[in-house]
Amino acid sequence: MSGGMQRADRRVRGVRAAYNVGLILPLEPLMSSFEFFAPCPRGLEAPLAAELREISAHAPLKVGAEVPGGVHFAGEWAAAMAANLHSRIASRVLMKIAQRPYRSEHDIFAFALEQPWERWFTANQTLRIDVTAIKSPLKSLEFTTLKVKDAVCDRLREKTGARPNIDTAEPDVRIFVFVTATDCTLYLDTSGEPLFKRGWRLDKGAAPLRENLAAGILRLTGWTPGTPLYDPMCGSGTFLAEAVQQSLGVAPGVQRRFGFEKLKQYDINAWQALKVAALDKQRAARTAKVDDLRIFGSDISGDMLEKARSNLARAGVPTLVLKQLDARHMVAPVDEPGVLVANPPYGERIEVRGRGPRGEARPTSRSEREPGRVQRGGYQRDGERAGDRNRDDDGDGSRGFERAESEELGAEFFQAFGDALKQRFTGWHAFMLSSDRGLPGQLRLRESTKTPLFNGALECRLFRFDLIAGSVRRREPEA
Repeated sequence: MSGGMQRADRRVRGVRAAYNVGLILPLEPLMSSFEFFAPCPRGLEAPLAAELREISAHAPLKVGAEVPGGVHFAGEWAAAMAANLHSRIASRVLMKIAQRPYRSEHDIFAFALEQPWERWFTANQTLRIDVTAIKSPLKSLEFTTLKVKDAVCDRLREKTGARPNIDTAEPDVRIFVFVTATDCTLYLDTSGEPLFKRGWRLDKGAAPLRENLAAGILRLTGWTPGTPLYDPMCGSGTFLAEAVQQSLGVAPGVQRRFGFEKLKQYDINAWQALKVAALDKQRAARTAKVDDLRIFGSDISGDMLEKARSNLARAGVPTLVLKQLDARHMVAPVDEPGVLVANPPYGERIEVRGRGPRGEARPTSRSEREPGRVQRGGYQRDGERAGDRNRDDDGDGSRGFERAESEELGAEFFQAFGDALKQRFTGWHAFMLSSDRGLPGQLRLRESTKTPLFNGALECRLFRFDLIAGSVRRREPEA
């Protein structure tokens, strides 16, 4: 058994022991049903709603309205725990405490002061308050945050004689406040860390593609386990890890802790059953045959492929056969058509190597100049790949290219990449996430669909290309 699985087993046994000796004890009977809200990346509301309906097989829940940025649902405590454990798309699971109209920050203070926070946590636990608003007349969200904090602390001091401390970095308890033009809603977070933090990613830099966005994109592609899947720019393996875990039924949250584990009240028996079943699935996944998965990846960077292999191992799934390959030279990994998915370099995340006096690629970092560490091809991207360059930078400020030359070489790369798609992936469906709406033109392909998505705050499009004869983008003759 791996170290991660052993730790997870110990956590389950520890929770059971704490419950048996009375360290975890509900103060009063739990409500039979709660209202929850699962936020998600914008554009993934429908896939999340469909996923929640599937999760109802683990714990009964009723999916409610889809709203921009998330989905409402209702159920018992087990529904929230199952959603935290099994949702690949949700960012969090928030439990609704109460909702009320308001006119000022003082109304919100009084509203928060009335809530029985002592039912859910103690003054010995640290606290964080987050306030978001849409079309709110409030002048200062910071002041509103302060008023809610004061209300919660005053309530606990009145009921228990002590005030909780604030910890904005690693709080025990998070309260979310959502304010519209007329209403204020109070939520108690059940997730803790955002759910896209699965617990298996090794690289600590800011990832260009969050895990839940990758999972949502896979669902939007229509890909299903058993269908060939290929990521030619796999980076640290986000798409691959999400696809393999989905294929093998590994719960995305099986290796992490959740916020509800620090609350006074939750259904401990239901959580034990959910967690043990998920651990059993993960153990079984380690014996799966790689060839049966039909999931393939490649990348130009050997360093990133090593990270991908490590991440796949930490994700509790078999390590795939990954190839170091320039995406312009890729070939279909199997004869049967499948789904190609990629998060290509774009906008501020692309760097193209400069050229020497004879047109040769000029290395831009120590890693490229050292024997055995040369990266092939004509591009290098930030984000998942930026860690290599930042770590190895000589500090001389040389970027090895001029902006105009960079744009020209970037265009050359995308044109060659598009040619590879047309010539070697007939019958495949290719999906690419980009903030550059001119990507189809650069690839010289006509998109079948383009779906708006948000990668963090960056507005993107998920372009679909059906690679059949005649899919070359037609251009009007220049006047």
